[in-house]
Amino acid sequence: MKASAKSVATPQGKVSAKKPKTATPESRLAMVRRARRINRELAEIYPYAHPELDFRNPFELLVATVLSAQTTDLRVNQTTPALFAAYPTPEDMAAADPEDLEELIRPTGFFRAKSRSLLGLSQALRDNFGGEVPGRIEDLVTLPGVGRKTANVVLGNAFGVPGITVDTHFGRLVRRWKWTEQEDPEKVEAEICAIFPKSEWTMLSHRVVFHGRRICHARKPACGACPIAPLCPAYGEGEIDPEKAKKLLKYEKGGQPGQRLSPPPGYPGLPAPPLGGAPAPS
Repeated sequence: MKASAKSVATPQGKVSAKKPKTATPESRLAMVRRARRINRELAEIYPYAHPELDFRNPFELLVATVLSAQTTDLRVNQTTPALFAAYPTPEDMAAADPEDLEELIRPTGFFRAKSRSLLGLSQALRDNFGGEVPGRIEDLVTLPGVGRKTANVVLGNAFGVPGITVDTHFGRLVRRWKWTEQEDPEKVEAEICAIFPKSEWTMLSHRVVFHGRRICHARKPACGACPIAPLCPAYGEGEIDPEKAKKLLKYEKGGQPGQRLSPPPGYPGLPAPPLGGAPAPS
């Protein structure tokens, strides 16, 4: 004999208490298909996605990426013009007076530790690599202050070597989208690399970071203004009212300046202000 459903009292009377339906777990194949569709959608939303650090050569990108730790790309971009005017090459920076270097990079925070990294990597480039930034990850990670994330940024954007860059935005979104449950950046990198063809790795990184900075924020994602909401298992964690969500958009999506003082051609937003100008969102 089957047990009858229990009834619970409500202000409207008694109703049957039904066991909530359990969502069917997503298969690996379904997740991969959804992830690749999200990437295609992001490519249409951000056809202008790019590294948000200003640079003209591999050395400048390497230095800017090291400086970007624990601060915004905007602050780095506002700081590096004077830095590279003073020290345009690894040889110049290797010979810098530590106090002078610290003063130039002070706006980026943690300037003493960053100064030691910049002096160390510049000296290593001068002494071990002929003053040139190497194009192999095995060599880049031997430089002071350079880990896999920094190395992948440099390789992907200065040398055209595909790589996944796992920063805080990237890690947050790929977990929110259920592409991975990993927290360790290297494990995240490995699992995401397995989902996408190698040719997509660098641009995927830019698109995901762009989306995380503009729409899918950490504390209050703008779900109601998100073009990929139908594909997102975390829809509803943030503001779902479209009008309220629009007010949460940042940078060019919110009509605000971007992070680069010299944005690449095709970027639809405004350039960032120089140091001392009006602030852009973090």
